[in-house]
Amino acid sequence: MSFSSQVKEELSRHISNARHCQIAELAAMLHYCGVYGRDEEGRYTIGFVSENETVVRKGFTLLKKTYIIDIGMPMGEEEMQVFMAKIGDLDKPVSPILLKSSCCKRAFLRGAFLSVGSISDPQKQYHLEFVCPDEPKARQLQEVIQTFDIEAKIVQRKKYFVVYLKEGSGIVDLLNVCEAHVALMELENLRILKEMRNSINRRVNCEAANITKTVNAATRQIEDIIYIRDKYGFENLPESLRQMAEVRLEYPDAPLKELGSYLEPPVGKSGVNHRLRKLSELAENIRL
Repeated sequence: MSFSSQVKEELSRHISNARHCQIAELAAMLHYCGVYGRDEEGRYTIGFVSENETVVRKGFTLLKKTYIIDIGMPMGEEEMQVFMAKIGDLDKPVSPILLKSSCCKRAFLRGAFLSVGSISDPQKQYHLEFVCPDEPKARQLQEVIQTFDIEAKIVQRKKYFVVYLKEGSGIVDLLNVCEAHVALMELENLRILKEMRNSINRRVNCEAANITKTVNAATRQIEDIIYIRDKYGFENLPESLRQMAEVRLEYPDAPLKELGSYLEPPVGKSGVNHRLRKLSELAENIRL
């Protein structure tokens, strides 16, 4: 089972205790994947268009709890008019009246994710999206998400409008808002592991780069010192530079701090660096 399916399975089992939240979630599901229709006898019907059986099951569960409407149950015109007055025209965004409270907005987002949401495998990338049939519904969804201080963006993809999140922290926050706490903990654990791996890799790469830099610097220093010895002679060097040149040749792999301890008298890292720089400048002048 994909991570996205796991999230939907968890959300499908979550039923709000408050009827107004149940209606808000039902409204989201109907507006994103629901249909009104009529049977052969002209009686009204309500259904859900989804390849995910979990989503359809949750939709009919909410219908039964909120309006005592069961699978395959036809409705009379008066009953349907009452229902539509509450849920609204499915071609339009959900009525703001149903989304006044924070708990109802949470339920709405839960229903929207069940209907048109998906989330990538967090081990590969962080990406959560809602594929909306039109821009007004996408804008409403974006606005509801942003009321929880979560950044969501919209992009048009062919004839659809996609509301998406790409930041791991934002996806965690949204799962928390939707009350998918099991999926949230799994995602957080994966984020922690991924951040630890990235941190270790950064440190290893940094140390490798520093080692390479040190080796390259030492190689250049030794080349310069050998050139000075062969073309100029150590006997022509001031005592401090002569001693530095000899110590560097004797300990080619030693770091600067260690080199300083071999000098008489010992000098610090900055002093060693200063003398080696002087030797390199001298070698460059000799080459000219």
